[in-house]
Amino acid sequence: MPEVICTTVYQFPELSDVAKDKARGWYRELGPHDDWWDAVYEDFERICEILGIRLKTTPVRLMGGGTRQKPCIWFSGFWSQGDGACLDGYLSHAKGAAARIRDYAPQDATLQSIADRLQAIQRRNFYQLAAEISHRGRYCHEYTMSVDVTRDSPTWQPPTEDAEEAVIEAIRDLARWLYCQLLAEYDHLTSDEAIEEGIIVNEYNFTEGGRRFG
Repeated sequence: MPEVICTTVYQFPELSDVAKDKARGWYRELGPHDDWWDAVYEDFERICEILGIRLKTTPVRLMGGGTRQKPCIWFSGFWSQGDGACLDGYLSHAKGAAARIRDYAPQDATLQSIADRLQAIQRRNFYQLAAEISHRGRYCHEYTMSVDVTRDSPTWQPPTEDAEEAVIEAIRDLARWLYCQLLAEYDHLTSDEAIEEGIIVNEYNFTEGGRRFG
């Protein structure tokens, strides 16, 4: 014979502290939403544009059958050896980058330092430096990028001796900066505050012990 079983369910604010921990654990296991990094990537694309980096792109298939061009930015994370971020692109001199990055990110000393160092090495090379940045291998971190530095000199002058190292270190620092932004965003999205907000907005119900119901 069929039976009707009645269960009392609770909204998150009504749970005990122990039950709230269980409910948060359930929601945290779902992980952040798909493409949670989009906002960080969009910010990074703008920063690359300011610094004179044109990101390479790769086609990705859309649900409707078409394609779109996706910037070549990658990362792996978090908290494992070898985690990090990297990119593919082309670097050239960007006039006024140091001033523009200060307008865009007035509190970010790391980005300002990267812009200053790129401007300084360009100045020593009469603003003729260019570089191709390419990801190599299966891992994603700042040391998986090869950076080929050249100089477009009408008199065939080679880059200064310090040019390659200066450009490579600036690009690596930029990849490190990106990874830090991704980690900060992930930590925010998986924080207790953000998880509680997501649970409450979605009006999930729980048993008295904090188990998801429905």
